Amino acid sequence: MKERSFKGKTVLLTAGPTYEAIDPVRFIGNHSTGKMGFAIAEEFAAKGADVILVSGPTNQKTTTPTINVLPVSSADEMYAAVQAHADAADIIVYAAAVADYKPKVVADKKIKKAGNELTIELVKNVDIAAAMGKQKKPGQFSVGFALETDNESANAAEKLKKKNLDMIVLNSLRDEGAGFKHDTNKITIIEPDKTTAFELKQKTEVAQDIVNLVWERLHG
Repeated sequence: MKERSFKGKTVLLTAGPTYEAIDPVRFIGNHSTGKMGFAIAEEFAAKGADVILVSGPTNQKTTTPTINVLPVSSADEMYAAVQAHADAADIIVYAAAVADYKPKVVADKKIKKAGNELTIELVKNVDIAAAMGKQKKPGQFSVGFALETDNESANAAEKLKKKNLDMIVLNSLRDEGAGFKHDTNKITIIEPDKTTAFELKQKTEVAQDIVNLVWERLHG
């Protein structure tokens, strides 16, 4: 069997959540731990790739010398980092759980408790994968993620096309042991002409499945 090597390739990967500031002490976020993204980064690095890992706030760490971690907090910061490094990437993996919305106005001081209600106006964040899909380079391979709760396959397939992705990794929160806060995950990888389902596995094993399938699509 031919060695599945990514030697000489650069992988740009996003991981973890984004935090959208409300004031200096509060934010809008989600439950992403970054485990899946970091596992994918480690697997690409183990197969010889140089990895640029743009990570939102997470406790995940790596000591792998070929993984360059760029810490960011907000969706805007993550987008800027991805834009800065996209031209150098052969493969881009959008594994981060980017907040869809952010506060329209960020208070410069802590908002004091007053009254029974507080209204915060939200505005839409940039869809990083969709925005980058519009400027995708010829030959650049891109992988997205979709976390769904209903109409999972249809929603993921729509995102695949809309964001100009080569494949999208579908997670369903209805699958026990999948999604956030778990060391396991159960995925289905959707491509324009094929769908591949996998059993519940450790996220390190899921990362191997994803990376191996990317290699097969590039070299098979």
